[in-house]
Amino acid sequence: CGRPGRPTDILAVGYELDPTFVKHLSKVMRACRDACRGAGVAFRGRAVRADFIAAAVEELSRPAPRARFSHAILNPPYKKLGARSATRRALRRAGVEASNLYAAFLALAVRVLEPGGELVAITPRSFCNGPYFRAFRALFLREMSLRRVHVFESRSAAFADDDVLQENVILCGVKGAPPGAVLVSSSRGPDDAPAAARLVPYAEVVRPDDPERFIRVVPDGAGKDVADTFARLPARLEDLGVSISTGKVVDFRARGLLRPEPAADTAPLIYPAHLDAGVVRWPRPGKKPNALVDCAATAHLWMPSGTYVVVKRFSSKEERRRITAAVFDPAVVPCARVGFENHLNVFHRRGAGLPPLLARGLRAFLSSTLVDTYFRQWSGHTQVNAADLRNLTYPPLEAMERLGARTGDRALGQAEIDSAVEEALGADAARGT
Repeated sequence: CGRPGRPTDILAVGYELDPTFVKHLSKVMRACRDACRGAGVAFRGRAVRADFIAAAVEELSRPAPRARFSHAILNPPYKKLGARSATRRALRRAGVEASNLYAAFLALAVRVLEPGGELVAITPRSFCNGPYFRAFRALFLREMSLRRVHVFESRSAAFADDDVLQENVILCGVKGAPPGAVLVSSSRGPDDAPAAARLVPYAEVVRPDDPERFIRVVPDGAGKDVADTFARLPARLEDLGVSISTGKVVDFRARGLLRPEPAADTAPLIYPAHLDAGVVRWPRPGKKPNALVDCAATAHLWMPSGTYVVVKRFSSKEERRRITAAVFDPAVVPCARVGFENHLNVFHRRGAGLPPLLARGLRAFLSSTLVDTYFRQWSGHTQVNAADLRNLTYPPLEAMERLGARTGDRALGQAEIDSAVEEALGADAARGT
């Protein structure tokens, strides 16, 4: 807390819906009152059994809102909000766009803070990147200045009872304050001492040239070296002549046209299950279909045969790498056209295939420890969005082609991939020194 001295009085309002927790909250308020009395501070506390979102929206909808708080402490619930849900509609009345309940709580808490007010919250880390939280990041970073961010590296330790499989953060910010240094730190779980901590410039956490406003948390020097390496890489995907899209085939919308095995009237349909050791292997026995009927109803779903790089949009908690990349090789899967299922990101060139050397270099680069380490600095969950991959910087075309020539179409181990990336970029650049 930035308060220079002891307050003379405190008014606290706690919101809770569960009647059992309201009782506990009332006990906490009484304990706070007793502690403050002993310190010579007047304390008034109310435990309110009410929906904070409804209460805040109602207050913010007044012509002259009355409630303004100096501090907000939150442990908000995690739940996705449908675009047409009543909660989402209520939030829009208050000028808030949020795709998850926890982001809605944060946004409303920001809105009811007074200028100079402080906020502390423990939340999932998913708001730090990705398109679903773009509007929330814009609101939060416009109103608040981050002062501290602590990340729990375990995907389950902090919210083990809620089945939230992503990293979690504790953040502290000040409303309306100018950007200043940010203390970033990390630990494995809430019961562990911080393993690393750094005081960093604000521009290292929220880059002024980043239109997505990603929040980057780099608590150690080694991570800073990796971030510096990516800051030096000169290319964006458009500089390489590469685009990225999600797969066009949403299987439940084409259920009657899916086939377990290829036939004369079908073309290959590629799922994440077809990715194996850096290559697409098709067909494969299993629960997922291998083909889609080629007809007028599916004509808009195909891409022409060619060399593509595909990346899983979701990683499982068992996978060591956040990014799983593979090459679709038309020599391995002969076809006139191919469909990619919606759980894949597809790298292409103007809707068609990539030059093979570039595709192989791109696969190796995305599969490297260097990229995995950097990606984890601003993505703490299992989803890999096209926007995340678009936000990366990449080696120049010549280096990517050298990397493709070095790795070829063989299945490579991690050490060999990392060695090839070092060789293509220069060992110092790949290590971030």
